[in-house]
Amino acid sequence: MTLRTDETSQDGPGDRPLRRDAERNRQRVLAAAAEVFTERGLDATLDEVARAAGVGVGTVYRRFPDKASLITELFKDRIDALVTVAEEACAATDPWDGLTAFLEFAAAAMAGDLGLRQLMMFSTYDRDQVCYARDRMRPVVTRLVERAQASGDLRADFQPTDVKMIAYMLSSLAEYAAPVAPEVWRRYLTMLIDGLRPARVGVTELPVPALSVAGLAELMTAPGQRLAPRR
Repeated sequence: MTLRTDETSQDGPGDRPLRRDAERNRQRVLAAAAEVFTERGLDATLDEVARAAGVGVGTVYRRFPDKASLITELFKDRIDALVTVAEEACAATDPWDGLTAFLEFAAAAMAGDLGLRQLMMFSTYDRDQVCYARDRMRPVVTRLVERAQASGDLRADFQPTDVKMIAYMLSSLAEYAAPVAPEVWRRYLTMLIDGLRPARVGVTELPVPALSVAGLAELMTAPGQRLAPRR
C-alpha cells in the first residue's frame, strides 16, 4: 500500500497527522509573515517569510499561492480593527473625544506596523486590499469628521482625507524616531489636535486645501510611492 505524503491529503484517519502538520505550517507562515511585513514592509519576499518561518518556500506557496493572498489573510483583520474603533468613536457621547481618540489609535497602529502603513497609503502594493480598506474606512471617518464639525469642535475646513494624512505623518515620525524616542509622535499629535479646533483669533488660515478623494487616490498610485524596506 502506498501512503500519500501531500500535506492536504484527506483519504482517511491516517491522514489526520498530515493535516495537523499542514495547519501548523500555515500558522508558522502567518506568524512569520506578520513579523516580516510589520518590520520590513510589504516589499519583503515570500523567500524571506519562508526563512523566518523555518520552512521551505514551497511550503509557503502551498498555503498561499502568491504574496497578495498572504497579505489579504494578514491585513484584513487589522483593517477591520481600525473600522471597529472608528465605529466606536462615532458612538462616543462627545464627538471631539471620539475623533481625537481615533486619530491616536490610527497613528499608533500604523506607527508600529510598516506593512499596514504601506497598505493604507500606497495602492501599488495590493489594490484589492487598498480598495477594501478605503471602502470600509471612508464612510465611518466621514461621520467622525461631520459629527465633530456639527458640534462646533472641529474647524470647518478640515476634511476626512486629512485624517489619513495626519495618521501617516505621525506614524512616519514614529518610525524615524523609534531608536531614540519611540513615543515622541504623541507630542506632535497633541500639537496637531490643538490646531484642529475652530478658527479663532491668532489661528492661521490653511494655505492650501485638503486633498480631494481623487487627489488622495492619485497620490497613493504615484510612481515612487513605495517606501524602502528596513535594512
